[in-house]
Amino acid sequence: MVATMFTIMIVLLALGFPMMIPMLAASIVVFIFYMPNVEPMFLIQQMMEGISSYVLLAVPLFIFAADIMSTGKTSKRLLDFVGAFIGHLRGGYAITTAAACTLFGSISGSTQATVVAIGKPMRKRLLSVGYKDSSAIALIINASDVALLIPPSIGMIIYALAAPRVSVGDLFIAGIGPGILVFVMFAMYSYIHAKIYKIPLADKLSWQERRTATVKALLPLGFPVIIVGGIYLGWFTPTEAAGISVLYALILELLIYRTIKLPDVPKIALSSGLVTSAVFILVAAGQAFSWLISFARIPQMFSEAVMGADPTALQVLFIVAIFFFIGCMFVDPIVVILILTPIFTPIAAQAGVDPIHLGVVIVFQAALGSATPPFGVDIFTASAVFNKSYLDVIRGTPPYILILLIAGVLIILFEDISLFLLKWM
Repeated sequence: MVATMFTIMIVLLALGFPMMIPMLAASIVVFIFYMPNVEPMFLIQQMMEGISSYVLLAVPLFIFAADIMSTGKTSKRLLDFVGAFIGHLRGGYAITTAAACTLFGSISGSTQATVVAIGKPMRKRLLSVGYKDSSAIALIINASDVALLIPPSIGMIIYALAAPRVSVGDLFIAGIGPGILVFVMFAMYSYIHAKIYKIPLADKLSWQERRTATVKALLPLGFPVIIVGGIYLGWFTPTEAAGISVLYALILELLIYRTIKLPDVPKIALSSGLVTSAVFILVAAGQAFSWLISFARIPQMFSEAVMGADPTALQVLFIVAIFFFIGCMFVDPIVVILILTPIFTPIAAQAGVDPIHLGVVIVFQAALGSATPPFGVDIFTASAVFNKSYLDVIRGTPPYILILLIAGVLIILFEDISLFLLKWM
């Protein structure tokens, strides 16, 4: 049964089918040939259960809010704000890129949206002060990983869906520490890189110009305050926060900044709907596939075969990191989280791993894998956005991948990086 399931998936993936088809085909074949006494309707019920979660409503809303702001001028206002204060420092534009990706991640929750929104304007600025194109693109791709850690993270919403009894709000808070850690490490590297390669300094802005940039960025900076603050003050749930973020984005871009017009909204909504439909089909297929994995006792067999009878928490976390990192190098992070999370959560619980810390490790490795060759999804997004070949996009990525690997080890070894804010609350 297990061999049949994974053989079908590998063959269909090799033939070029989108991931939802191999997952559904494997589930259907196993149901027909290995479970003749189970009604086929049960498979449909599992798929419907996968997309019936109230938490999942947050995904299309956050996608819609991110699309509204990407179409408007929110990302430019954030770039101008950060650049006004640190753009003139050694490596300032590179640090600005990392900071802007962090800030926009706190709005969009998506690495690909961050690549598009921050990458286009920031690449021009980096090239203007002397950065090589390969270095600029590599920085943009990997700094965008922070978007999957900083709330509102779509990856964390999907993890909460796949892992039972995990709070999305707690996951959001737990992602802040690792997100800041990655930003600090990228900022340090950017300073050293600029010093070694003698990158020219950008012009220093006056305090009047900084004040102007700050005023323009005040309203966009309200997004993370509303989302995180509102959830933990008990004003609304994460799903309600997603709805409020859409309303806030519309008010900013439609009424205050007037960067989009009313006829643009249905077009943006259609684009968001197409992305959401793909996500929901993956989630539905993943739920059916996850049920089969549990029915086949794959977590138990995997634990005995790979980790031994009594694995420690560190052993579990490092093996989880390896599997998710490698998986997301080849497959979309949402799919990997949906498939592998049900396998590892029982093993991690038995080893005493905090489920929130496990979620942060999983989402971090998913983000890292999505920007890593050979098939990280952010690489192909950048290739399309910047009209560059695959080799041009990946040429400058090794130093950033190394930094992220070091950050991943630190997050595994020191769980307080993830949990310290939760302990204070």
